[in-house]
Amino acid sequence: MKCYIIAGAPSPDIEFIRNEIPQNAFVLCADRGYSHAKAAGITPSVIIGDFDSCTDELPENAEVISLQREKLYTDTVHCIDNALKKGYDELVVLAATGGRLDHTVANLCALEYTQNKGGRAVLLSEREEIRLLGEGRHNFSGCGGLTFSLFPFGCETAVISVSGAHYPLDRYAYESRNPVGVSNIFEGEISEIEVHSGRLLMIINRDDRYL
Repeated sequence: MKCYIIAGAPSPDIEFIRNEIPQNAFVLCADRGYSHAKAAGITPSVIIGDFDSCTDELPENAEVISLQREKLYTDTVHCIDNALKKGYDELVVLAATGGRLDHTVANLCALEYTQNKGGRAVLLSEREEIRLLGEGRHNFSGCGGLTFSLFPFGCETAVISVSGAHYPLDRYAYESRNPVGVSNIFEGEISEIEVHSGRLLMIINRDDRYL
């Protein structure tokens, strides 16, 4: 099951959030994420946070979970845990990039956190789509012409093969200390990335204005 999490990065594209979340979707907000949801006209089901950045009055028709400010995990990770406990295993996280760099890195790490708990998460914005690829084959269709980058994540080396791209690879041992995976390009109707070992952070650029 798919759900949506609105995180608290400042100044996200509200119109993008409004258009990306379908009606009747299950939506969780992490702290200031509720302000973004309210601006987009979205009523969340769950709001979680220590509320150090959300100044809006919280609605009465949502589940509200208040956290201590001194805590181990971020508000967004608490939303991820809540979603997984409710049976959602496909998580789309919005407003997760573009703010404080440490918060963005934490959200990147949350991709692996989610995967280790049996779920899948993607960080989505008008600029990019960020996901973690584990071992196995990953197919992409309808992406022709889009630029993507790959980086080993949570491992020193990832062995990968890439087909249907401008720069194909065959069992290439990609070391994390050597960032050569920037700016490949999808070509054709279907592209495939096979991860033979390790994990890859994948960033797909959705808008060529930011290339």
